[in-house]
Amino acid sequence: MSSSLYPPLEPHRSGMLPVAPLHTLYWEECGRPDGVPVLFLHGGPGAGLSPEHRRFFDPAHYRIVLFDQRGAGRSTPLGEYRENTTQLLIADIEALRQMLGIDRWLVFGGSWGSTLALAYGQAHPERCSGFVLRGIFLCTRAEIDWFLNGIKWFFPEAHERFVAAIPEAERSDLLGAYGKRLFCADPLEYGAVARTWSRYEGSCLHLLPHPEVAEAFGSEAVGLGLGRLEAHYFRNDSFLGDDQLIREVGRIRHLPAIIIHGRYDMVCPPLSAHRLHRAWPEAVFRMIEDAGHSAFEPGIAGALVAATDRFKRQGRFD
Repeated sequence: MSSSLYPPLEPHRSGMLPVAPLHTLYWEECGRPDGVPVLFLHGGPGAGLSPEHRRFFDPAHYRIVLFDQRGAGRSTPLGEYRENTTQLLIADIEALRQMLGIDRWLVFGGSWGSTLALAYGQAHPERCSGFVLRGIFLCTRAEIDWFLNGIKWFFPEAHERFVAAIPEAERSDLLGAYGKRLFCADPLEYGAVARTWSRYEGSCLHLLPHPEVAEAFGSEAVGLGLGRLEAHYFRNDSFLGDDQLIREVGRIRHLPAIIIHGRYDMVCPPLSAHRLHRAWPEAVFRMIEDAGHSAFEPGIAGALVAATDRFKRQGRFD
């Protein structure tokens, strides 16, 4: 784990927030109860929280709010894709904000968390004080195709294991073939296939190999949420219009932001971060030259902590 992170800490309060008859969200607060509010949005969709996610923020300054999105982590039911859309996740964020009595917060998100941060900010710019965005994913079909097919050019072994779960006759449409299995009625079948999907992603996160991360991604706790929900969102273009996050960036361009991306990010290639910065030139853009996708790559973790520290000192980025 990067030495740039703040020391481990525990929540001072947590709970379960019912947001629909089918879904209940786990949430927690860390740091200073009267501090500057910051919202952490995890990746995936469906990856859930880790205790390490609390460590990007100075707990003496920030009121750190984290939650597991629908179908992820400790939210229930795990892996549930029904009543699970980007618009509903945005509504969940607003429900959490109102419950906690927060007026505005800094929004911090990586990978899918950057997607959700942009979508939330564009829907509710008045509730955001700024953004820290990492590993940009804009939910375009080109990015989805890269994840399913393009990664093989750099991680052929991981991709071979990914496609091996699908009969050869169905491999021309991996998303459709995986979807047929991930959303079947048999928990044993969809659970195993979800873990295969998730392990594939976990194998491609870092610049250098971290096999223990791939194994963790293949666990039921991570795999069921990540595998099912990523496929669900991919099949539905993440419930966003064509290039919506770029087209509507003008709604948040007046807010301070920093974009951080790994030069060798194979899960979310750097072109997406470059496109976002071209549309949002006021944002600070930092390409980390010795990093892949993971937030815990040393250079990325250091840049993320530096971003929250700068926001703490200045209330803005320059």
